[in-house]
Amino acid sequence: MAHDTHVHVRSQAEFEYVKKKRADEMRGNLATFAIMIFLTLIAFTMVAAGFSVYLIVPIILLLAGIQVVLQLYYFMHMSGKGHGMIAFFMFSGMFVAFITVLTFVTIIWW
Repeated sequence: MAHDTHVHVRSQAEFEYVKKKRADEMRGNLATFAIMIFLTLIAFTMVAAGFSVYLIVPIILLLAGIQVVLQLYYFMHMSGKGHGMIAFFMFSGMFVAFITVLTFVTIIWW
């Protein structure tokens, strides 16, 4: 039923607003991507330089955790409106998981 469809025509102001909003979002995505590439280069450089395994493993795990948060927040669009509660529960779960793993590692190693 083609006659029931509604075509929304944007005004020039709406078009400019959406264009600016998308440009800002793309700039943020590119900056986040550059940060993640930099973090990856840090990890590869540490391994190539031959640092101690006891130094490399925790730092690589930390860098990986930072990249997971960045990917969830920016590339999965968790920074947008309406995702606050979802992001809260997801990051709270990640925090509880981190504390649990830290607790077990502390109990086992000490």
